[in-house]
Amino acid sequence: MSKLQISLMLCLAIGLSGLASAQERAQNPIITHMYTADPTARVWEDGRLYLYPSTDVAPARGCDLMDGYHAFSTDDMVTWTDHGEILHSRDVEWGRPEGGFMWAPDCVYRDGTYYYYFPHPSGSEWHDSWKIGVATSDKPTSDFKVQGYIPGLDPRIDPNVFIDDDGQAYFYFGGGHYGRPQGGKLKDNMMEIDGKMKKMRGIRRFHEGPFVFKREGIYYMIYPDFYKKGKVYGNRMRYAMSDKPLGPWKHKGVILDPTGIETSHGSVVQYKDQWYLFYHNGALSGQGNLRSVCFDRVFFNEDGTIQKVVQTGAQEH
Repeated sequence: MSKLQISLMLCLAIGLSGLASAQERAQNPIITHMYTADPTARVWEDGRLYLYPSTDVAPARGCDLMDGYHAFSTDDMVTWTDHGEILHSRDVEWGRPEGGFMWAPDCVYRDGTYYYYFPHPSGSEWHDSWKIGVATSDKPTSDFKVQGYIPGLDPRIDPNVFIDDDGQAYFYFGGGHYGRPQGGKLKDNMMEIDGKMKKMRGIRRFHEGPFVFKREGIYYMIYPDFYKKGKVYGNRMRYAMSDKPLGPWKHKGVILDPTGIETSHGSVVQYKDQWYLFYHNGALSGQGNLRSVCFDRVFFNEDGTIQKVVQTGAQEH
């Protein structure tokens, strides 16, 4: 082995050691200068992990005033860059005149374009006027322009888009008082449903926030449920599995216990050979309407089922 090879190996070892030490210092919640919730985590072609959450308003004034979205990214799961506000209710021409109600979003990348999906009411009577807006950009964290909304959908919230290995995109949504999740194919323009949406069979105790991912040929849907036992209440995160992207699904159980507040919402992503669950809690504020994003490791059993995620205050990678 040459001196140059030895030197390169030493540098690599030192670098990996430094990264491990840095990761051991990473704390939950991961974003502390503002309040964030409902995180969707994605990994793009540049190798960075990107986070697209909703934003809680401080001081706490209610979810009706959630009005804008920020984007964050990291390359080490420790240091997070806030790329600033990427979309606001004022940017939505067809939106509710009073603004607000910019709830849990999603973002996917296809053929050079980033597609940002967000729920927003179109009228002052917000409850039954929800639409799923679509904004696009050629950058992951800026210059998003609202292109319209997906036509023909029921008034539901919490959009999620999954692109399968063959390039077919699927759209899911549903939540709150609006019933069980629905799913369907997206057309190539990523803004229209191809055919009809259908109810997702096999999903039990669904509350909101469906998120679909795929691992080793198995499709997974995670989602918050309704939960109350004695004085303990708040959404748990459940999951179901399928051999098809639109089900039928087989319910498998709980992967995340209540986080100390009423709501839960999350996403699962693989980054640098490790799977992670992103979710939110109220650790920074002690209030359920001032939430903060966290993440913890996800482990799979040999049969593909998911072990319950351990919530931590310090990430131990």
